[in-house]
Amino acid sequence: MTATNQLTVHTLTQGDRQAVNQLFHASITDAFEKEGLGHLQEDIQHEVDHKNQMVDAFLHPAKSDTHFLVAEIKGTVVGTISFGPCDKDISACTANQLDAVGELGSLYVLPGYQGHGVGSALIKELMAYLRKQGIEQFCLDSGYRRAQTRWLRKFGEPYAAVKDYWGPDSVHMVWLCKVSDHIV
Repeated sequence: MTATNQLTVHTLTQGDRQAVNQLFHASITDAFEKEGLGHLQEDIQHEVDHKNQMVDAFLHPAKSDTHFLVAEIKGTVVGTISFGPCDKDISACTANQLDAVGELGSLYVLPGYQGHGVGSALIKELMAYLRKQGIEQFCLDSGYRRAQTRWLRKFGEPYAAVKDYWGPDSVHMVWLCKVSDHIV
């Protein structure tokens, strides 16, 4: 667990479940709207449902090989991050080259808390967890333009960038990173 300026990061618990569901709904909806895709309500709901299924599996460890962390400020869940097997988009964009590398995913921060270090605190804590597990690399991906801008600054040039992946004028990016490069 880490704490800075009233921000704490800990492993997701059953008690966090409802707040995490609300966080996914708010932050995924916000991400779609900021990408000009707010009208894709079915896609938003599918993404929220998928993330909630991952959380449910994590809370029943026999069914999951994914690890989840949550960030809280003054008792309010404000962010999530996970580490687990690569998703189908990473496999498709890399011709299965990164299938043996785990994925940093489900990094969502409530809209009102974005840009205040919550995501960085979650990444820092996840890197410490990965180091303890003896994991040396991770990958991540994004089709959101706003997130890609952040990840380009934080993680550098992507390992792969697939044009028109989600349709005309879209790019899906995948990064391959060393844990040691992101330990503070």
